[in-house]
Amino acid sequence: MVKEEKVFWPNGSLTGEGLWHSGNGNTGAVICHPHPLMGGSMHNNVVEAIRDEWSAAGFSTLRFNFRGVGKSTGHYDEGRGEKQDLWSACAFAKSRGVEKIFLVGYSFGAWICCRLLKEQRSVASSVCLVSPPLKYFDFDWAGLENAVEFIICGDQDMFCDVPVLRKKAERIGAKLTILRGVDHFYFGQEARLAEHLRRYIDEKKA
Repeated sequence: MVKEEKVFWPNGSLTGEGLWHSGNGNTGAVICHPHPLMGGSMHNNVVEAIRDEWSAAGFSTLRFNFRGVGKSTGHYDEGRGEKQDLWSACAFAKSRGVEKIFLVGYSFGAWICCRLLKEQRSVASSVCLVSPPLKYFDFDWAGLENAVEFIICGDQDMFCDVPVLRKKAERIGAKLTILRGVDHFYFGQEARLAEHLRRYIDEKKA
């Protein structure tokens, strides 16, 4: 079981809430959850699978709630304020000694990662997107070349057009893995997701 500490930090006039795991060294993962208005939170099954793999590799991890979720104050802001939430979470991780950040976003969280990267390219050393919902949100891929390194998605994902995703991944130079028979939610498929995340982490450590 991963040992985590409940943490809070200032987020402008708001307060951010997260769960922090202290690893070895100066590298850590900041993990973004799915849509707040659809039940998304830092306690999501995919978020926890991501946390498990990065912590098992010896890295620090921070999973957090976007504004209006759990004890993170504020209200849903259609992706605008959520960029600030992610920025403040990264700042908190850096205050705990993380110098190299893996930015990992699932679903809505993947969209927020891309939105922040458009403005703050240097926020992360490496970026991984899990099931970016291309059919639900307007992703702007321009300028993300060589910023997003790894994307993983299921071929049964109802929120993502896989052929379109292939073209986008190729355009920005991201490695793409498609899991057969997997939908957007990964229920019962967490181990398969974890296996590929582990490979990605191992490649980055090599």
